[in-house]
Amino acid sequence: MKNGKIGDLQTISLPEPVFDRCETVFEALKMRRTSRAIRDKSISLQILSEILWAAQGVNRLNGPFGDPGRTAGSASNSQEILVYVVLEAGIYLYAPGTHELTPVAAGDSRTLAIGAGQGSAGANAPIRLVYVVDIDRFKDAGFQEPGLYDAEIQKSYYFVDTGLIAQNVYLASASLGLASWFHNCNKTALKKKLGLKSHQHALFGQTIGYADD
Repeated sequence: MKNGKIGDLQTISLPEPVFDRCETVFEALKMRRTSRAIRDKSISLQILSEILWAAQGVNRLNGPFGDPGRTAGSASNSQEILVYVVLEAGIYLYAPGTHELTPVAAGDSRTLAIGAGQGSAGANAPIRLVYVVDIDRFKDAGFQEPGLYDAEIQKSYYFVDTGLIAQNVYLASASLGLASWFHNCNKTALKKKLGLKSHQHALFGQTIGYADD
């Protein structure tokens, strides 16, 4: 990658989220549901921006331990979950600090963001997210408690932290009139496609788009 470019993909600066046109949290909770029937209708960059900001965007500069805080909590603010955005054109990594998408791989890899045996539901949905844990980020957590170095406790932390992000996406999607589905992913294929290191592991996927109803 040179100058933030891979093939025809370039870094995407996302527009600022719009906060005054969404439903209240309780209205979003009332509408929240899982929908596997999702159309291939495209989603604007503005809507994508708001979904990703809701997922784990920076909502305050002075957060835990003096670091920027995000919309989703994490163990000792380790921020160990990475959000990859899988679009028809290619895969990007969301950078919360700059609110940008950094290109990772060109080409349509949306089928990799769903687990084996889950069929073709939502296969042409415009957006699929992939949640990846970076275990090494526990080393930089603001409070270095012993559990951050215990493999089983690490699992409990990163599974919960992924769930917090996924629920934010569910609520943002519902508020914006979109459907969402949290599911497994092709972990082996994604590890290779994303160029993940030994301390990084694909965990789950989440499909987003307009409901086919």
